[in-house]
Amino acid sequence: QVQLVESGGGLVQPGGSLRLSCAASGSFFYLNTMGWFRQAPGKERELVATMTSRATTTYADSVKGRFTISRDNAQNTVYLQMNNLKPEDTAVYYCRTVFPSGAQAWGQGTQVTVSS
Repeated sequence: QVQLVESGGGLVQPGGSLRLSCAASGSFFYLNTMGWFRQAPGKERELVATMTSRATTTYADSVKGRFTISRDNAQNTVYLQMNNLKPEDTAVYYCRTVFPSGAQAWGQGTQVTVSS
């Protein structure tokens, strides 16, 4: 099964930026839909952004215009560029991959904290 390894989380001040990375193992990354989800304390996990193998993207309304998802198939990596971060963006961010079959795999999560 594919393994997802995330990096780039941390502590940032409001208005700052972070870039999350998710590196995937396996030879079929280019076929998969990739996504970022987040879960804040006491809240349900929510979709942040997705990108299909054909580069179709979706974003949560709360992050449109601030976050950008991208992928580098040659490096088996998906990114989430987060700009103009707000305290309400504080959450554990999870990388997800979805195979054409519908099977899913998740990363371990990385903490993003937006605070002054």
